[in-house]
Amino acid sequence: MQNSIIWPKEYLPGATDNYVSNEVIIPNLQAIKVWKYLANTIAWPQYYENASDISFYDGSGPVLSYGARFKFITFGFHVESEVVEYEEPSAGKAGRIAWHGWVEGDENNRLDVHHAWLIEDLDGGRVRVLTQETQIGKPAVELRNTLPNPMLNAHQAWLDGLINAAKGSIRVEGVR
Repeated sequence: MQNSIIWPKEYLPGATDNYVSNEVIIPNLQAIKVWKYLANTIAWPQYYENASDISFYDGSGPVLSYGARFKFITFGFHVESEVVEYEEPSAGKAGRIAWHGWVEGDENNRLDVHHAWLIEDLDGGRVRVLTQETQIGKPAVELRNTLPNPMLNAHQAWLDGLINAAKGSIRVEGVR
C-alpha cells in the first residue's frame, strides 16, 4: 500500500477553499536522489520558474529542516513559511516535507496554505512523488474558480522540473 499525506485537521482536503494533488511515478530513479533537489531550495528556481527570492529567517537553509522559517515568491504572492514536517526517505520509509505558508493581508488578500510532499521508493526501481496543497482564503477561491486551475498546472510543472533535475536532464547548480 502506498503512503499518503498527513493532514492537519484544519487543512483537510475538501474542507478548504482550494485543493490540488499532483503525482508522478517514475522508473529508474531513487527517492533520495529526488529528495536532494526538493529539500535544497537553491535548486527550486533552477527547475521551477514559479519560485523565486527564497530566503531563510533563522540562519538555516538553503536546505529545508524541521521548524525552518523561510519566505519565497510564488504566483506573485510573498509567502511566509514554516516547515512542519521533515523526514528524509530511507529504506522502506517515505520522505516527507510539509510547510505551513501564509500571506498576510486583509480579507481579500490573506491566504493560508498547507503544502506537503511525499517521496517514496516503490518496487521495481520506481519512485513516487506526490505533492498536495490545500488553501484557505479569498485568493484560494479565485484560484479554484480559474480554469484550468493554475495551482494544478504549476504544481505539475514543479513535479516535472524536480524529476528532470533528479534525472540530470536539467543542470542545477549548488546541489550535491
